[in-house]
Amino acid sequence: MASLVKFKFYSNSIEANRDKQILANHGIESFIANEQTIQSDWLLSQALGGIQLQVFEDQREKAAEILENFLQNDQSRLDVEHTIPNPEFDMVCPKCGSNHLYRDENPGGLFGISLLLIGLPLKGRSNIYHCYYCDHEFKA
Repeated sequence: MASLVKFKFYSNSIEANRDKQILANHGIESFIANEQTIQSDWLLSQALGGIQLQVFEDQREKAAEILENFLQNDQSRLDVEHTIPNPEFDMVCPKCGSNHLYRDENPGGLFGISLLLIGLPLKGRSNIYHCYYCDHEFKA
């Protein structure tokens, strides 16, 4: 039987558990070492070498390939439709021409001033739009 080898090191358990789940979804059994110890006393992280993801030696290459593919796909943006039927706004992005837009919902200066002066927050409609397709921000 193959022995466990240290495969990858992490500074937090969230990433370690994410990668463990990705490997489990592809049929590769893995184990996390030092997670509880480091969560109890994070100062031990340097001494122990961080949180370790361990895999069986004969599955190491396959695990590396799976995680590499996942990280490459995770960094690529979600594909969204360039145009949508019956959009909420009758305009297009000046950069890419997509009509897949959303209006910025952050409260503006009117919100703070009205809250300060009359005690009621008044929110004006924002004229800043964001494009889902190219992440461009523009005023309309």
